[in-house]
Amino acid sequence: MDEAKRKRLEEKGWKVGTVSEFLELTTEEATLIEIKLALSRNLKERRQKLMTQTELAEKLHSSQPRIAKAENGDASVSIELLIRAMLATGATPQEIGKLIAQVG
Repeated sequence: MDEAKRKRLEEKGWKVGTVSEFLELTTEEATLIEIKLALSRNLKERRQKLMTQTELAEKLHSSQPRIAKAENGDASVSIELLIRAMLATGATPQEIGKLIAQVG
């Protein structure tokens, strides 16, 4: 948001801040969310090049709706499932580590 817009909103009584501030997230909580979102986005990109959600679900002994949730960053999806799914698409531990290291 540009500074002029921010100032106009604040002058009208609006509070302007980040999502983390609004939700009162700790630094650790915000970082964990960013890691999960990065894994979700990358999983979706990788999977779309290789297979359907149903095919990936079968490889993981899971369900297509669960894969859809994983790819869309649903909070109910564990990091473990995201990493297992990425490994099933051929990602290496090093690639996953680099992705996580880019967060922040």
